[in-house]
Amino acid sequence: MSEIELFDTTVIGGGPSGLFASFYAGLRGLKTKIIDSLPELGGQLAALYPEKYIFDFPGYPQVIAGELVKQLIDQTMRFSPTVVVGAKTEKLEHLEDGTIRITTTDGIHYTKTIILCAGAGAFVPKNLKIEGLEKFEGKGVHYFVRSKKQFEGHQLLVVGGGDSALDWCMNLEPMVRSVQLVHRSDRFRAHDNSVRWLERNKSIVKHTFCEVTALHGDDMLQQVTMLNKQSGESITVDVDSLLMCLGFDASLGPIVDWGINLVEDKVLVDSHMQTNLPGVFAAGDICTYDGKLPLIATGVGEAATAANYVKAYVDPEARVKPGHSSHMPLTPTNKEIGHSMRDMNTMA
Repeated sequence: MSEIELFDTTVIGGGPSGLFASFYAGLRGLKTKIIDSLPELGGQLAALYPEKYIFDFPGYPQVIAGELVKQLIDQTMRFSPTVVVGAKTEKLEHLEDGTIRITTTDGIHYTKTIILCAGAGAFVPKNLKIEGLEKFEGKGVHYFVRSKKQFEGHQLLVVGGGDSALDWCMNLEPMVRSVQLVHRSDRFRAHDNSVRWLERNKSIVKHTFCEVTALHGDDMLQQVTMLNKQSGESITVDVDSLLMCLGFDASLGPIVDWGINLVEDKVLVDSHMQTNLPGVFAAGDICTYDGKLPLIATGVGEAATAANYVKAYVDPEARVKPGHSSHMPLTPTNKEIGHSMRDMNTMA
């Protein structure tokens, strides 16, 4: 193995959990690599809603997702991990000497351990079965908010009843001309605080028990028709933008063929965040165990746990419990801190 570069751990996934796993691995002195399929670090926070507020991350009463990603990247890069982006992980093999060989679309990588932080896997937005929908995608129909400015002054119609739908109503309401919300029920599956805000806010026009049935316009979306399932009434409203917040269909892709124990498309881990495969750990949305809560805060806690047990796996004489970080030397100096990256164009 002398001709290849061997890492102590490789973090697969560059979202919040993956970034914190990499940071903590660096804190424990592990030679670390991050591999992510997206063209930039940050996971869904960077790819789907970089300008959305996050309210449940410790230490931040509220924080823009893109800013949280930037802080996590800055924290991670203190230990200069090797970063490979735009590379999809395809195959995992255990070699005779215990080394793990990872095959990606970027090439072959070798590591002693893996921390799997791939979120929900590959994801595509859920859609409505409306004739001609594709015609207006990018021309008034949106699934993500990469920039809030694109909706400035618009008549906005949001579809959905979960956290994303209500969060975007809150985020975009100050800058758009009007906000209407369409939901097939009168019960909203969002945080209690968001639901209370919606109930108090009289400027949001709520179309409950309604479903979008048709889109109208020439080159750009101009109107949306919806059907009230209770009354049978058909309603047509003028809109500039339709924002779909119906969630995502996720797929673990090649991971299902690796021999990892799965429970309902989640990777099963023990209290050490270890899977059934030797040297393979997991953290964040991709993993599950009894009592799991799907929060960013939970994921970064799992990431720290995984990184510390990885340390003990790589070096059996090392302590699992690292002690308080205030007592741990952060060895790199400012001059030594660098972004050791390959094929990386932008960072959120």
